Amino acid sequence: MAVDKMSAKDILMRAVECDQVGRILEAQDLYEEGQRLVMQLVAHQRDESKKKILCERIKEYNDRMRQIKERVQKHVIGGELVSSIPIDEDSVGNSYRNLFGKYLDAEVKEVLLEEPYLYEKYQFQNFVSFLELLAKNCPYLKYVRLVTKTHSKAPENQINVIRQITQDLAKRNVTLCTKFVETLHDRKIVVSSGFIIKVGRGLHIFKPLNPFYSLGLCDYDFRRCLQTDVDIWRTKNFIC
Repeated sequence: MAVDKMSAKDILMRAVECDQVGRILEAQDLYEEGQRLVMQLVAHQRDESKKKILCERIKEYNDRMRQIKERVQKHVIGGELVSSIPIDEDSVGNSYRNLFGKYLDAEVKEVLLEEPYLYEKYQFQNFVSFLELLAKNCPYLKYVRLVTKTHSKAPENQINVIRQITQDLAKRNVTLCTKFVETLHDRKIVVSSGFIIKVGRGLHIFKPLNPFYSLGLCDYDFRRCLQTDVDIWRTKNFIC
């Protein structure tokens, strides 16, 4: 059932369920959406006793959201560096699978992707390639949170493409939640199994194909790369 068709009660019950099994990214977003709907109910509620009960519920969910936010922050900072991979200019063999595919496995249920630039055609192609790797390697993946910037020139096209990708993932029982943060600069991938993948250029490490129909069109191991670095950090599992 789509979140926008669920009642506040249904959304909050689902938030609690996700919270209990350690899907904290999804729980956080559901708590926020549920709270927003409850606040709307408060605004239209004339019975003071019922309004008081709703306000108490809002406070409870606010407290839980704060706890989850702090928990998420503990997972996305710090950790122990386990691998550092330099990528040389024009080098090949650096597909996402080769660089960090081994950290995407059956233990991954949630992924946080912070990628500021996602509006050009090639950027969406890179994003889809990354999602394909997730779909292949992570059979129990349930939730992806994408954080990106709004395209100032063509936001409608950006939203339409993201909507198409969201709908396609939903057919595979994976929820894609997109948040737009205009101050976003850093790029990273955080997986719920306890790894943080930091790529200097984010997903966009590949040079354009020339000619377009050449090796590398489908298999990214054949693509020439821009110079950057990939650091893999070990942190806590989300369920911890």
